[in-house]
Amino acid sequence: MPKPGLAWLPAADAFNAGLKRLQEAGARQEGGRAHWDALVALARLRLDFLRTDRLDAVLRRDYPQPPDHNPGRPVRLAVLGSSTTAHLAAPIRIAGLRRAIHVTIHEGEYGQYLQELGDVNSALHRFCPDTVLLALDARHLTLGLAPGADGAQAQASLDAVIATLRACWRMARDLGASVIQQAAVAVLPGMVGNNEQRLPGSPAGMLVRLNAALREAADADGVHVLAIDEAAARDGIGEWHDPVLWHRTKQEISPVAAPVYGDLVGRLLAALQGRSAKCLVLDLDNTLWGGDIGDDGIDGIVLGQGSALGEAHLAVQHYARALAARGVMLAICSRNDEAVALAAFEGHPEMLLLRSDIAAFVANRDDKATNLRRIAAALHIGLDSLVLLDDSAFERNLVRVALPEIAVPEVPDDEPALMPSVLAAAGYFETVSITDGARYAAERDRDRTVPEATADLPGYLRSLEMTLTWRRFDRMALQRIVQLVNKTNQFNLTTRRTTAAGILALIDDPAAFGLQLRLRDRHGDSGIIAVVIGRMQPDHVCRIETWLMSCRVLGRGVERAVLAVLASQATARGATALHGEYIPSGRNGMVSTHYQRLGFAVGAEAADGGHDAILDLQGLVSPDPGMAIVEGT
Repeated sequence: MPKPGLAWLPAADAFNAGLKRLQEAGARQEGGRAHWDALVALARLRLDFLRTDRLDAVLRRDYPQPPDHNPGRPVRLAVLGSSTTAHLAAPIRIAGLRRAIHVTIHEGEYGQYLQELGDVNSALHRFCPDTVLLALDARHLTLGLAPGADGAQAQASLDAVIATLRACWRMARDLGASVIQQAAVAVLPGMVGNNEQRLPGSPAGMLVRLNAALREAADADGVHVLAIDEAAARDGIGEWHDPVLWHRTKQEISPVAAPVYGDLVGRLLAALQGRSAKCLVLDLDNTLWGGDIGDDGIDGIVLGQGSALGEAHLAVQHYARALAARGVMLAICSRNDEAVALAAFEGHPEMLLLRSDIAAFVANRDDKATNLRRIAAALHIGLDSLVLLDDSAFERNLVRVALPEIAVPEVPDDEPALMPSVLAAAGYFETVSITDGARYAAERDRDRTVPEATADLPGYLRSLEMTLTWRRFDRMALQRIVQLVNKTNQFNLTTRRTTAAGILALIDDPAAFGLQLRLRDRHGDSGIIAVVIGRMQPDHVCRIETWLMSCRVLGRGVERAVLAVLASQATARGATALHGEYIPSGRNGMVSTHYQRLGFAVGAEAADGGHDAILDLQGLVSPDPGMAIVEGT
């Protein structure tokens, strides 16, 4: 297929038949959840621009508003551009659908982004976006550069563009929106050649300097970059930009590239909700090494220097280990005997990945769908947090059918050298903040230090030398707090979602308080593991609007330590009781008895299985939490 394309997605052979069924099914009221899921399934096929438009027509017909049953938080996206962007709306909506996110789009008036941002009565302000995409074309960005400009004049022109962008970012944030800034694509012809940077007045040279300055300013201002310049450089500028179309329709992005453009936006929207993948699950035979270790033995597999195939498999391991260093968990899922599979990790001299790099190691004769469920359960993450890298088309298709939540990229047959680039292009692990990879290594160390039979669990927990550090919500941890609130499903009493604007409003609300809690022990720092939001009521009762925790710290007594902090903060504000709620979500059954176990008086069960709970704070004596509790600075 022509580049650029969504090559990591499975071929769209079943698209026409599937779309026809959806077209005949009618509106969403007739199809319900199954209808939405069928749309999501089609969006996860390798669609070109025309198929994307056809699917979008059904999506807009049946879901003009977000579905009530969808787990993803809907997005209201404003696209503000200086060129034609109408053809990008469908690919963005379908990219959201691919991630089970409903995206409603406001397209700004052509070239009127400054006016719309600055006018409180504009259609943009009435739309109330939660995300703003600023999509300015290369010609527009270089308008202020005179052809004969000297170095100082060229720098002044560049500084003026960056100043304008930062002003736009500030106005967008004043709307309560996250901001995505499109990088500039190198569509302008050079005037010098290989050393374009030597001509200050070169528009092509300015674009290179602009993208560097733009990224630096974006990092400083908390703005997220849409890196279409890098994508276009990989695929070829001619695949992304057609000068003929530019002069006819002012489309800077070619329709051929629009599905990839949309996917780049979609993965950022998902990352802003904390919904990117967390774990790369690796097959072994013909993925991490060449050959079948069960048949060929440890001496017969192909791996390492001196062989093109062996070096290609080593490159896969190198990329996986680099992802782990960035904070992505690694797991093994193989239909081998465990002892045979482990032999390569323990005895092959060319193995780069170590057993200690692997958070979950499952090797047996069970089907991969069953084993992937086990991996997700062992790591306390959802199936939608897994990405499976497997050379077998059979296994890939089996998992896609049995567990559609799991991302399974297509990889070229017998070409392991291309696996890292496929994973990178797919963007499963897109993030807007970098996770400390050492945190997951520490989690693995904790698991391994637990005795096989622990008769003295309190003694073991004391040996961890845990410290719970709490702080009020602040802007520094804003993105992580929003990510936890929107991503945590299992240990989440109410599953209420929020936005950055919502958290900022809560910080300034005198009747409410938010707590972020961090756990450290002798193995390392687990990061922010709990978020609690309390709101004072007129009757001196503190209502617990949100209580969520990371499943990584369950079983360590952290719940009682969090309660001690919560009770102290509520009492300091004049509360005489805590009012908790359990609202079933279908995924948080594990906390249905949470308040009861903490000593709350639990009320009658509601029709949906939920309940209220009250804890009298007068005379409350908190038991020893088994860890130090300190206030952070």
